[in-house]
Amino acid sequence: MSTALINLSILFALNNCVQWLNKTRVNAKVIFMKKIEAIIKPFKMDDVREALGEIGITGMTVSEVKGFGRQKGHTELYRGAEYMVDFLPKTKIEIVVPADTVERCIQAIMDTAQTGKIGDGKIFITDVERVIRIRTGEEDAEAI
Repeated sequence: MSTALINLSILFALNNCVQWLNKTRVNAKVIFMKKIEAIIKPFKMDDVREALGEIGITGMTVSEVKGFGRQKGHTELYRGAEYMVDFLPKTKIEIVVPADTVERCIQAIMDTAQTGKIGDGKIFITDVERVIRIRTGEEDAEAI
């Protein structure tokens, strides 16, 4: 096989690779926003909200949820009978913040929600690819 034919074959193969990569390329967008979900004891909600407000968090979603972890529920007495309560009441806080704010938010939640006892809760942090404000169409940082 001649050198020219081999070079042509290599170029053809490279061209096919480039075309395939262009078709399957994943958008390598840098994530600038994070979603923080905190599951906490309900009586700590006001303290956490106040602490987050002090560091500039202006909005959040709060839900009353039920669940269990290591705490595994508890027993309650009702009309003389003892019942096992499997799911304990918790409060779920969801906030979306710029990535550079995450550590301050985590620290504020930890400092105010922590009792040192089992059942204090969990904090989950996930990437947020895109945010859109429905009313105005603003996106990303302008929308949060």
